[in-house]
Amino acid sequence: MSDACLSLRNISVFRGERCLLRALELDVSAGDASHLIGPNGCGKTSLMRIIAGLTSAETGDVQWLGAPLRTDRDRYAQNLAWLGHNAGLKGDLTLLENLRFDNALRRNRPAAHVMAVLRRFGIESRADVMARGLSAGQRRRAALARVVLSEAFLWLLDEPFTNLDQAGQADVRALIAEHVGNGGAVLFAAHHDVDIPETRVRQLQWQTVDGQ
Repeated sequence: MSDACLSLRNISVFRGERCLLRALELDVSAGDASHLIGPNGCGKTSLMRIIAGLTSAETGDVQWLGAPLRTDRDRYAQNLAWLGHNAGLKGDLTLLENLRFDNALRRNRPAAHVMAVLRRFGIESRADVMARGLSAGQRRRAALARVVLSEAFLWLLDEPFTNLDQAGQADVRALIAEHVGNGGAVLFAAHHDVDIPETRVRQLQWQTVDGQ
């Protein structure tokens, strides 16, 4: 019997008439770090959005604890942290207000805890700045802070290294290592090789089915 928490069964993805993925099978368990790697346009983001439950595949099922997502989306959402291309910040709220509002919906940690996470990402000095005034790198760090604050078991990170300098990218690698080391699971998409210290990363690489 599989100990997988997340399972992809017979997943096929199309973009128009173009087949990006066909009959993909994947299991993700506690302590797993899985890297979706491939060139731009190969379907990484499309697949990540399907796994996150934001869109549906043409064929197949995404399963959580052996059951299709459609049967219990709420339980899946409570165990999931999603980082997409958009930081998801409301421009007319400060950085701290954004994260406290988001956190209150899930864990409701005190402001001091939220500030500690901002400090970890080096953006505590921007806590009272309106989100629209943050740089691209600061917005990316804020999105990563939201992932940490979620305390979710499964992290889905789509191009988490985008808009980050070398120090920021090192922080992401360290976060992934820490999370899987504590028994969590991470599935991330990036178009380049990623070496995470003291962490075995399973690399999933493909080309589009039609070879284009």
